[in-house]
Amino acid sequence: MSFLTDLIYEYGTLAMFIIIMLEYACFPVSSEIVLPFSGAVASINNTNFIFILVLSIIAGLIGTGITYTIGWFGGAALLNKIKKRFPKSEKGIDSAFNRFNSHGAAAVCMGRVIPLIRTYIALVAGSAKLNPVTYFSYSALGITVWNTLLIGLGYTLRENYEVVSQYYGRYKHNLIPVFLISIAGLIFNKIYIKRKS
Repeated sequence: MSFLTDLIYEYGTLAMFIIIMLEYACFPVSSEIVLPFSGAVASINNTNFIFILVLSIIAGLIGTGITYTIGWFGGAALLNKIKKRFPKSEKGIDSAFNRFNSHGAAAVCMGRVIPLIRTYIALVAGSAKLNPVTYFSYSALGITVWNTLLIGLGYTLRENYEVVSQYYGRYKHNLIPVFLISIAGLIFNKIYIKRKS
């Protein structure tokens, strides 16, 4: 992981964009390290926070779009191969399917902040042929919430960005329900306003 943070430190926003895109495309990259570090480097270099955030959201949408497309054209077969080749992945894949079956499109948004599920939700949504407009809308919401939090913390903490991953590891079981409740609140509020009008 230090190799990736070195790349961001050395090449700045270009490296950050590519690494975040790869993370959302299911490459084994930890967003809990990359996003806060990206925020810290941007802050130290006096790069505008909104610029970094928007760039990270675009990278996330491109990355998840790649995975969604793979899922659309061969997701079920690919997921079965992943399960057979990497038995430990079965729990995450099954959790993503269960979440998707229970909550439909909203699972795409919620899945962005849940470990394991966030890795496979794009493949699951693609293989389920979820409408692309719906998929990318919900993904954009989830990615925005997640990236704002982690990049924002890194941006604020600057050189102390590693505190984010330490606290995340310690309190993730408390943070996840807060995220889910917040996202559910946003969704229900949107539905309520739509019905009211």
